[in-house]
Amino acid sequence: MGDSKVLVVGGTGYIGRRIAQASLAQGHETYVLQRPEIGLDIEKLQMLLSFKKLGAHLIEGSFDDHKSLVEAIKQVDVVICAMSGVHFRSHNLLLQLKLVEAIKEAGNVKRFLPSEFGTDPSRMGNSLEPGRVSFDEKMVVRKAIEDANIPFTYVAGSCFAGYFVGNLCQLGRLTPPKSQVHLYGNGNVKAAIMDEDDIATYTIKAIDDPRTLNKTLYLRPPDNILTQSQLIQIWEKLNGKKLEKISISAEDFLASMKGMDFASQVGICHFYHIFYEGCLTNFEIGEQGEEASKLYPEVEYTRMDEYLKIYA
Repeated sequence: MGDSKVLVVGGTGYIGRRIAQASLAQGHETYVLQRPEIGLDIEKLQMLLSFKKLGAHLIEGSFDDHKSLVEAIKQVDVVICAMSGVHFRSHNLLLQLKLVEAIKEAGNVKRFLPSEFGTDPSRMGNSLEPGRVSFDEKMVVRKAIEDANIPFTYVAGSCFAGYFVGNLCQLGRLTPPKSQVHLYGNGNVKAAIMDEDDIATYTIKAIDDPRTLNKTLYLRPPDNILTQSQLIQIWEKLNGKKLEKISISAEDFLASMKGMDFASQVGICHFYHIFYEGCLTNFEIGEQGEEASKLYPEVEYTRMDEYLKIYA
């Protein structure tokens, strides 16, 4: 049984729902914030009720009601925020500043995990406009956390498999291409890629671990550090069909932003840093970080050859 009581904020979202499920699965008394803003969104309500059936507590609170946040936070030991930070969905990262203020006032939280789970923003000081907005906002939240002396763990360092693997890293689609695949440069820059369920599992593993206190937990399991070319080769072996490869230079890739909407431009920037610069793997994890698969070797994380089978 898990020791800490956990509050998940953003529990109906893409990562949040997995974190809520992982918290329950690992035996933590789990609370999920039920925000009045869901209105008539029946799918979100039904998801919340499904957590309740599994034993979670639904606790009402709103970012427009500071007192309600404080009261919710006082019920738990750990707060995990999984609010969306991508521009093609909702983008609410700075709302976390209200959560930081509530955690500070409540005074009882042993660990706060803000919404991150992707590229480490502390390493993106030279990132491109307009994509850097996501990293800059995450750093604003980090500064607020640290200025308030709130104990934290940052979870970072991987691509979400659902958005990067089934499509062989192609923009604008989620399933494998039929005949042609675009290569970013030579396709040989390494990236870390994780099944989202595994991200949630590692996240919950870390919340009571003194080794991750006030550190970054990097999601870089060795078997899931792959190049785009390796992913394509795995798919071709599964599918029994070779794809035509079309290489895109870094210059042409960045030039493709012209005329795109803001959210698409942000996506182009992020892809550039991952697949041309290798921002997820081009550094050594130092003293302020830990690697998840080394800390928790008992976790049988999903390898991408297995993950891709569902698309075949």
